[in-house]
Amino acid sequence: MAKKYVAAIDQGTTSTRFIIFDRRGQIICSNQQEHQQIYPQPGWVEHNPEEIWQRTQSVIKNALEIGNIDPKDIAALGIANQRETAIVWNKNTGKPYGNAIVWQDTRTHKICEKLAEFEGKDRFQKRCGLPLATYFSGPKIKWMLDNISGLREAADRGDAIFGNVDTFLIWHLTGGAHITDVTNASRTMLMDLQTLDWDAETLEIMAIPRQMLPEIRPSSQVFGTAKGLLAGVPIAAALGDQQAALVGQTCFSPGEAKNTYGTGCFMLLNTGEAIVPSKNGLLTTVAYKMGESPAVYALEGSIAIAGALVQWLRDNLGIINTSAEVETLANTVEDSGGVYVVPAFSGLYAPYWKDSARGVIAGLTRYATKAHIARAVLEATAWQTREVLDAMNQDSAVQLLSLKVDGGMVGNHTLMQFQSDVLGVPVVRPVVAETTALGAAYAAGLAVGFWSQLAELRDNWAVDFTWEPKMPIALREQKYRFWKKAVSRTFDWEE
Repeated sequence: MAKKYVAAIDQGTTSTRFIIFDRRGQIICSNQQEHQQIYPQPGWVEHNPEEIWQRTQSVIKNALEIGNIDPKDIAALGIANQRETAIVWNKNTGKPYGNAIVWQDTRTHKICEKLAEFEGKDRFQKRCGLPLATYFSGPKIKWMLDNISGLREAADRGDAIFGNVDTFLIWHLTGGAHITDVTNASRTMLMDLQTLDWDAETLEIMAIPRQMLPEIRPSSQVFGTAKGLLAGVPIAAALGDQQAALVGQTCFSPGEAKNTYGTGCFMLLNTGEAIVPSKNGLLTTVAYKMGESPAVYALEGSIAIAGALVQWLRDNLGIINTSAEVETLANTVEDSGGVYVVPAFSGLYAPYWKDSARGVIAGLTRYATKAHIARAVLEATAWQTREVLDAMNQDSAVQLLSLKVDGGMVGNHTLMQFQSDVLGVPVVRPVVAETTALGAAYAAGLAVGFWSQLAELRDNWAVDFTWEPKMPIALREQKYRFWKKAVSRTFDWEE
């Protein structure tokens, strides 16, 4: 009997969800649970890997019960995951050697500085497409090997193994397969974009034993079979969450782009089979590799803090009680009253890559209220996106005509309208906003023949809402100049 569904695990920075989709890409059922954010020191961000695995099992169990779904009706499982978050665990016991070091963590600042003494921060960029920054997994692995007692010896013995979150979940789901996909491997700084294999010279420079690293596979391919709650279901895809969203938005042609508004904010532009080096502070990354087809690449603009700034307003300052209240409060004023919030909490990512930057609130006067700050918080995400889009236009020589958007913040009309205003292009939200999970499901379904070609997936995509730009160009550019001025105030705060 034909299988009815495809499932996806979407393991994100703040929560894990399990979603089951039908052939039309519609959600049948889902469940989501948050996990703890651990901040042991300023600039350090950690997760408990065992808690992530427990949450993953819990959301799978709950969703199956909510939808009354028999795992035998699921054709395949795909995984989308927070990228660059590094975990090292014992391959015999499954016990982690410590907490996961999250992508936002800045503790590897000195390691990156030391590595950059020779040839600068673009030392490895030709090979891996990435600048030397605390964001990526490679320096995190080096930090663990240098700082966790007994870990280097365990790695040399072959007992300690590394993975981003995709690898950790695949290992647990299959009972021991040590695998990653090209998109996640491309976020470590350790993979050569041309060969799609670990780069021996980089590993030697960072003193990372190759046997710690997982086998690199295509994004869409059967990696193994699940045990436990999903027993018998093929695990058939893994993609870093932003690449998964690109697939979920069906951006399969060069020049198509999407922006995901989550904890951070990530714009990806499909560049086809061409590896396009960035001269303007963007990342060159693998977009996806479907089975035996050639790899497709992308330019990416990564913004560290987007939705996390709203959480900061809620949790640290207590200005709002729920994240949704930010829009209500922001709408009690007409504009930000000249206030700008630049959330360089863990340095600045694209297009600056300044680890030593720290956040500022600029343009304060006695006129400013908490409503103006709330509005400036929303506008910060839109301005950061504008900077990334400018860099993308310069690098790709392709003028973006519209922007497909997804993620938790796209329900915020005020933000999306402002985003369209400052970009000067329409902003388009699809019917299914859970594009990250959908992309992982699509890649898994393609691997097992649930869908036969990309055109079928394009047919599933539909527009929910479009925002058109309304702000006069002169006003937009004036506000943008002030934003740039505010950003410059964050530079080199840390000595």
